[in-house]
Amino acid sequence: MCIISFHFKEHPRYKLIIAANRDEFYGRPTKAAHYWEDHPTLLAGRDLKEMGTWLGITKQGKFAALTNYRDPSLEQENKVSRGEIVTSFLTSDKTPVTFLNELRDRKDEFNGFNVIVGTPDELYYYGNRQEKIIKVEPGTHSISNHLLNTPWPKVKKARKMLRDYALNHTDIETDQLFKQLNDSELAEDDSLPDTGLGKELEKQLSSVFIKTDHYGTRSSTVLLVTHDDEVTFVERTYNSGSFKHEEKFNFSIKKPAKR
Repeated sequence: MCIISFHFKEHPRYKLIIAANRDEFYGRPTKAAHYWEDHPTLLAGRDLKEMGTWLGITKQGKFAALTNYRDPSLEQENKVSRGEIVTSFLTSDKTPVTFLNELRDRKDEFNGFNVIVGTPDELYYYGNRQEKIIKVEPGTHSISNHLLNTPWPKVKKARKMLRDYALNHTDIETDQLFKQLNDSELAEDDSLPDTGLGKELEKQLSSVFIKTDHYGTRSSTVLLVTHDDEVTFVERTYNSGSFKHEEKFNFSIKKPAKR
């Protein structure tokens, strides 16, 4: 997942609006969003190489999403798959803070990552390249392959598109959010970040929707959660930049009974 934008607790109908793209090599085997056979309350796509996921929600309202932190100089082989982080949270009964504190103790087991965990009512952010657990404030946020709200061109653009749309529309249309996620405009050369990939590749990766010869946006996800806990989850998958399939799910969050 290379960009996650979300509008949190500042909309009259939806307490959480998420628009996210997952970027990956085209050859990596993946299963589209579904309720997992081994965890029937978990809705997510699945990486069939490591069996983890990048974004998901449960019928009880637990949510998590992850991006990689891009710094080739720090990447190491034989690390634990980062998709295990999202899966572990969604299949556990731990609170977000407990989970993230334990994850912080294991931070060196993984290459660089950022993760958002919680529920539509309370979200937390943690990245193992800055190590601070942050409670997410209401508003519009975006994260790509650096820290939360780092002002990369694609992050600023995605955040502004979502904020402007959410603040000016009571009815949120998923097609409009997918249109934002399909934006393939490249950034200007003088605004590109320097993450060690070289200017040409930095430019290819500077758009919200990515398409290169071997790597790009594999799926786009829109998640809407109303103040009444009604969930709409729509995923569109792509093959080498071309639309392939859409999956749509609706359910009501069943919060655990308070003890």
